[in-house]
Amino acid sequence: MPDILSHLLPPIAAALLYAGLGYHFWHTRWNDAGKPPEPLPMRPWERRAIAAALLLQGAGLYGELFSGGGLRFSFSLAASLMLWLAVLIHWLESFASRMDGMQPMVLPLAAISAALPVAFPQTHEIVYAQALGFRMHFLAAMLSYSLVTLSALHAVFMGIIGHKLHRRDLRAPQASLPSILSMESLLFRMIGVAFLLLTLTLASGLAFSFSERAAGKALLFDHKIFFAFSSWLIYAALLFGRYRYGWRGRIALRWTLAGFLLLILAYIGNRFVLEVLLDQA
Repeated sequence: MPDILSHLLPPIAAALLYAGLGYHFWHTRWNDAGKPPEPLPMRPWERRAIAAALLLQGAGLYGELFSGGGLRFSFSLAASLMLWLAVLIHWLESFASRMDGMQPMVLPLAAISAALPVAFPQTHEIVYAQALGFRMHFLAAMLSYSLVTLSALHAVFMGIIGHKLHRRDLRAPQASLPSILSMESLLFRMIGVAFLLLTLTLASGLAFSFSERAAGKALLFDHKIFFAFSSWLIYAALLFGRYRYGWRGRIALRWTLAGFLLLILAYIGNRFVLEVLLDQA
């Protein structure tokens, strides 16, 4: 019983803390119409609370990923790790750039993702986890997934703010946000870094696959590779369109979300079907 409690406590505590913080930020950044339109950067206690949730979730993830001496993985752990990295990147970026208002979107998703390994505990062991090529591929993939997720949420947030600006319906805290152009510039910086990481993910994955082929194993072209390459092409086209034609606004939002959905299907969606719907490890 104590082992079960120690196993479940960190992710559940992290999920509850994320959920509470999400409500707090929604109330103070989105729904508080009684305050003047002044900047509302994160307060020290808010930063410490997010850091505490990150530590709790990180401890739970570490125990799940490296239980039994190897590397265990699943769609629920992938989603949890992806959102953990997204919150960490958001938390670190908030020291350098104003990202006020994003928390009510990021933190509730982090709460759900933190609880996913508890709801779906099925995992499978990755037998080639010690290979250097796979480690590079894994790290680049998780970072690219996280940045793409954060970019998608940022794009949706920009869409909401743009819609409210058009209707002249901004509440006081939202009126203190950086300009749409500033938020757009941050969005494309994140997409640019995510694209580089996604390129590294695909290149390292292909290199590892070819090394497996050289060892006598078949080279597979499956749904995961198809969706990942499709996402890469979408982000390449978006960045080219931004550079060549100045794409922005709804075009950037649609292309960002399209690339995000395809990338989610590449691994998490594929593993969800196999592990949950088909009950296959």
